[in-house]
Amino acid sequence: MLDYAQARRLMVDCQLRTFDVNDNAVLDAFDTVKRETFVPKNQEPFAYIDQPLRLGAAEADIRVAPAPMVLGRMVQALKLEAGTAALDVAAGYGYSSAIMAELGATVTALEPIPEMAAAARERLSGIAEVVEGPLGDGLSGKGPFEAILINGRVERRPQALLDQLTDGGRLVCVFGPAKGAKVTLFVRAGDAFGSRPLFDASLPALAAFADEPTFAF
Repeated sequence: MLDYAQARRLMVDCQLRTFDVNDNAVLDAFDTVKRETFVPKNQEPFAYIDQPLRLGAAEADIRVAPAPMVLGRMVQALKLEAGTAALDVAAGYGYSSAIMAELGATVTALEPIPEMAAAARERLSGIAEVVEGPLGDGLSGKGPFEAILINGRVERRPQALLDQLTDGGRLVCVFGPAKGAKVTLFVRAGDAFGSRPLFDASLPALAAFADEPTFAF
C-alpha cells in the first residue's frame, strides 16, 4: 500500500523545494494537507506526481489540478497571512483552498461544476466556504478579496476578478495562449493593475476566460 505521508514529504522536498518554493509556511502547508483526499478516487495513487491531474468535465472545458510545484509557486506569490480574504477560482475538489486555509486565509472556493462543487463542499467542511456558480464574474457580493488564485489557464485579462481585489490585492493565474503561457501575478494599486510574469507553465484553458474567437478571411 502506498505510503501517502512519505509521498507527500518527497513531493515537498523533491518538487517544491527544487522549484524555488522557499517559504517555510507554504512548504509546511503542502506537507500537512493530504492531496490524495482532494482528487477523484481513481487518481489517488497519482496524487503526488509532478504533473497536473485530470479532474474531469467535458472535453470543451477540461479541468485539472495544477502540478504541486506550480501551485506552490502560485500560492507563495500571494503572500497569504492569517485572516487574508482569499478567493479560489475553479477550485475543483478543493485542494488549493485547503492549502490556502492551512496558511490562515479565510477562503471562498468558487466552482461551477455541480459534481465538483459538491465534492469540494464535502472535503472543505469547516475549512472553507464553497460557492457553486460561474467563474467569469467572480463573487462581487462576497468581495473584495486580498488574494485570488485561478486554477487554470486564462487567455484574456480577468478584469471582473481584478476589480474584486482590494487596494494592494494580488491575483495569480496561468495567463496567455497555450504556447507561451506564464504564471502571472497581478497587483492592484488604486484603479491601476500591474502585472509580472513569474515563470512558464501550461494548463488547459478555462472556458470562462477563453479568448473570443476572431473571424479571418
